[in-house]
Amino acid sequence: MAELLRDVARRNRGGEAAGIWAACTANPTVLEACIAEAVADDGPLLVEATCNQVNQDGGYTGMTPPAFRDQLLALADRQGLRRDRLVLGGDHLGPSPWQGQPAERALAKAEAMVAAYAAAGFTKIHLDASMACADDPLPLPPTVIAERAAALCAVAERHGRPVYVIGTEVPTPGGAQEALDHVTPTRVEDLAETIAVHRAAFARRGLDAAWERVLAVVVQPGVEFGQDSVADFVPEAAAGLSQAIRAEDGLVFEAHSTDYQRADLLRALVEAQFAVLKVGPGLTFAYREALFALELIEAELLPATERSGLRRTLDEAMLRRPGDWQRHHHGSPAEQAFARAWSLSDRSRYYWPAPEVAAAVGTLMANLSGRPLPATLLSQFMPVQHGAWRDGRLAAEPRALIAHKVREVARSYAFACGMAPSPQAP
Repeated sequence: MAELLRDVARRNRGGEAAGIWAACTANPTVLEACIAEAVADDGPLLVEATCNQVNQDGGYTGMTPPAFRDQLLALADRQGLRRDRLVLGGDHLGPSPWQGQPAERALAKAEAMVAAYAAAGFTKIHLDASMACADDPLPLPPTVIAERAAALCAVAERHGRPVYVIGTEVPTPGGAQEALDHVTPTRVEDLAETIAVHRAAFARRGLDAAWERVLAVVVQPGVEFGQDSVADFVPEAAAGLSQAIRAEDGLVFEAHSTDYQRADLLRALVEAQFAVLKVGPGLTFAYREALFALELIEAELLPATERSGLRRTLDEAMLRRPGDWQRHHHGSPAEQAFARAWSLSDRSRYYWPAPEVAAAVGTLMANLSGRPLPATLLSQFMPVQHGAWRDGRLAAEPRALIAHKVREVARSYAFACGMAPSPQAP
């Protein structure tokens, strides 16, 4: 799988509009839809877990790297995606989950995490030691970041031969908090410094062979999304970065927070040497949209006493455990309630595994399965899926409708990376 990624980079640098998209989610239903898209395209699928999501302590999903790997392999096997087309990645692997601790302790935990990822067969590892720990100076010097990344690389090398991604200038995880007018791309001189200090740190540790497997650099291409707005990619603004990376042997860019970009702009990113496109909340936002639409259909078909109450149950769960949204949604109680349901940052994605929310989803599926769904309601609440049903391409069945909705997003990425002939939904 490492060679598959390196081949994508070579083709991209050779002038092809070749890329690979990364599904950054642990939601099994969303992953099933992404796998279905990869099977339909006969393309590879890169799935990435983050350091907070999956680690040796379980992360917020409760999964270790081997457990996440096994879940993915089971999903892929069930849907017929060949294992040699499934690429596993680890994102932002570094001290982030433990940055409230002193650096020595946090970095020891980070090393154990990287070892667990590499030993579990994760092929692509983003080394990110950019965050300051409890006893670190602010800002953390680039040389310190690079030295820590190299130390993590040395650990990974003892357990496998993955490809690496370096770089620290990324959009705000989960989306920006303010209104977006313009996002400035990374300066070319900062890109040059990032590469230089990491190359030197690798060399000091005798990691020259590992440096040859550095695939990509993370920079800010000028894309971002906020609570209700999106900063679109402007190819001209990133032209200097594209020219600069072509002067570096074998390297391409990795673009984070590309969620909600138009398909043509995703394609433009790939053509600008952003050969790895990452999407996370955009996928689960589509999943949430599908469930809310199905609940509206349910409300037209069943009396109130028999309905799932999905949206109410989800919001109640978010209110009971506000830790995963409270720092992101501000304003009045009404504004916070609106954001919990509709924000592009999609903080609701953390709550679908909650037992009461999962039970409500199960009730919704049971209520709408095994019965004809009126075409007029599909047209009203899920018009794209209605069109696919009318064309005979889609069953009017809730799970199929959800998968198709998620694949609307996945297909735009497959198109951008040269895997699908059209960005239109399958």
